[in-house]
Amino acid sequence: MTDLSVRRAVDTDIGACAAVLNGWIDATPWFPRVHSTEEVEGFLRDAFPAREIWVIGNPVEGYLSVDPEAGKIGALYCARSGAGLGKALMDKAKEGRDRLFLHTHVANEAAQRFYRREGFVGAGAVDPEPPHELPELRMEWVR
Repeated sequence: MTDLSVRRAVDTDIGACAAVLNGWIDATPWFPRVHSTEEVEGFLRDAFPAREIWVIGNPVEGYLSVDPEAGKIGALYCARSGAGLGKALMDKAKEGRDRLFLHTHVANEAAQRFYRREGFVGAGAVDPEPPHELPELRMEWVR
């Protein structure tokens, strides 16, 4: 049984979060690897002070990153789907907020289905963030 308790990440969780993200990149055929595993971990380390980052599992099986000023979910990655990990992380992100938004890849139909179940609606196309060139969709949630 998976531990579904969510806690605020600490700096020693960065490597585990990077491993979850790198695992997703390697398992997703339509998503090109443009950064090394070390660079991915460095990006997370750089973002850590400015973001709310929540983790789930012991050991860490998923994480969610929110820009608290903008209300933007910048990342939600889980080592496996269908176990309630993403739902528990999303519930934590919604606590105390009236709005959130995120960008997801148009090709990531599973993520879009999940976000719709969580009450997000499509809000139009957005330009991809370099160096990626994959089309993205903005999705918004309002309490």
